[in-house]
Amino acid sequence: MTSTLPSLDGRVFTMVSSTTSVVDPDAPSVFRYFEADGMIWGDYTGDTVTIGRFVGTRTDDTIWVSFVHVLASDGSVVTGDGESEIELTDDGMLRLVEHYEMHGAPQLSVCVEAPAA
Repeated sequence: MTSTLPSLDGRVFTMVSSTTSVVDPDAPSVFRYFEADGMIWGDYTGDTVTIGRFVGTRTDDTIWVSFVHVLASDGSVVTGDGESEIELTDDGMLRLVEHYEMHGAPQLSVCVEAPAA
């Protein structure tokens, strides 16, 4: 099977929910994605993270990434990996449903594509 959804290259997503932390609706984490030849990479910043980076792969409508970020609360560095399903929303935007492990427990977050500025 091949990807049915468009490339993530140049798209920006905002976090709308997370089992790891409370998302600040006025200043959520923002993720910038880049994609080429099956490779995914990007960066993120936001309410709980001062800086973050990720790199990974895309197969069909699933991405797998390894990530590292610095927590705003105490400056500690967090690493992990995750798998996300890319979905199409009713309004034609993309949504990422992210499954990852943090602090030894499975986690879930949802990010939605931000409209182009």
